[in-house]
Amino acid sequence: MESTQLAVIGGGPGGYVAAFRAADLGLQVTLVDQEAKPGGVCLHRGCIPSKALLHVARLIRETREAASWGITFAEPEIDHKKLNRWKDRVVARMTGGLVQLVKSRGIDPIQGTARFTDAHTLRIETPDNTTRNLRFDHAILASGSRPVVLPMLQADSDRIMDSTAALALNDIPASLLVVGGGYIGLELGSVYASLGTRVSVVEMTDGLIPPADRDLIKPLQAHLDKAFEEIMLQTRVTGVEVADEGLEVHMQSLPAEESFSRQYDKVLVAVGRRPNSDDLGLENTQVELDDNGFVRVDDQQRTRESSIFAIGDVAGAGLAHTASHQGTVAAQVIAGQKAGFAPNAIPAVVFTDPEIAWCGLTEQEAKAQGRKVSVSRFPWAASGRATTLGRNEGLTKLVIDPESERVLGMGVVGAGAGELIAEGVLAVEMAARAADLAMSIHPHPTLSETVMEAAEVFFGHSPHLHVPKRR
Repeated sequence: MESTQLAVIGGGPGGYVAAFRAADLGLQVTLVDQEAKPGGVCLHRGCIPSKALLHVARLIRETREAASWGITFAEPEIDHKKLNRWKDRVVARMTGGLVQLVKSRGIDPIQGTARFTDAHTLRIETPDNTTRNLRFDHAILASGSRPVVLPMLQADSDRIMDSTAALALNDIPASLLVVGGGYIGLELGSVYASLGTRVSVVEMTDGLIPPADRDLIKPLQAHLDKAFEEIMLQTRVTGVEVADEGLEVHMQSLPAEESFSRQYDKVLVAVGRRPNSDDLGLENTQVELDDNGFVRVDDQQRTRESSIFAIGDVAGAGLAHTASHQGTVAAQVIAGQKAGFAPNAIPAVVFTDPEIAWCGLTEQEAKAQGRKVSVSRFPWAASGRATTLGRNEGLTKLVIDPESERVLGMGVVGAGAGELIAEGVLAVEMAARAADLAMSIHPHPTLSETVMEAAEVFFGHSPHLHVPKRR
């Protein structure tokens, strides 16, 4: 029987950050993961490889856009195998770095599948079919999630892909149907469209990326209407037939309940993810799950079993940066420090082109809550920097409390929105007022100026956008 002070199950951005923080705080840490190198789905088969491919996709689109500026490039010759190797090198470089950080912090790594035999013991099955028993004082469960599988799309065919298979980039199909109009589907659909695939999207709701405010979606929708072959909203997939020449996908328009079919070379199913909370031996502990299989935790990430904590997707986080923050909180609590997970603003970023990002209170949420807010928008058509980039489709908006003038939320659509949103996160977390943003000098000409000018719009004195004076 081996022993450790802290066992971390899962080496993703929640798990390895928790392990690193705990080790920095002086705890003896064992990191258990199914992969030989840490990084989890995010690094191996998610966030990082997808962003590498999205960078390539953006580069291809920019060469085409340059024609309107008087610079014409030849159509690119795409070697998808070489592109795949470059993407894999990006992943390898980062996972290799994490391996070194594990060693430098004195963390004991174990590759294998872990199951709880009780509230203080793990049984770990390693790849060489040996069993190790690990006794722990505390454990942090960071087992992540996996793609949702739709029953009507479970045909035995490699033409039906999940996000992992799509990122493998084994080939570039002539046509692709993306099932799901959320983050993953639109990002990967954008990659394949740039590489030459005719991409269509089917989404059950009446809009793309449902959590985002609709004024942020409009510029993206306008771009995708041109980049994609077809976007079918309020439509669901009812079945699929595998044929030699491709896939016959049966669909139904929800408002009219009209059935129709389309043929595609491949289908990408991107309708969400489910927690990896089964087959972990949790029945041997007092850990509780909710109706959707997520582990129930308190604001310190502690489960009902006092020795076991849970973070990340398995606890409903859904975002890598949320998981990392939860991992830090759990490590600090286990080390005896006062900590809790209570953010006012968790940023969300969709890395399409244009990018969409938001944090804090959205306009949709304010309306649903019946909360009175003032929404201040600055269109990038009035931005000098956006004009020099040829990216005037963007928008920066602030959701502001009309009485206290406190910034409650921020949304951005446009080039680099994922970078700009951090200023909004800081403003919300620090309880900044609109005047704080308006009076903070921003460099010119930059896209960050749009944050300052959105705050100035609130007061009616933006120099580059005439609006009635409010105060």
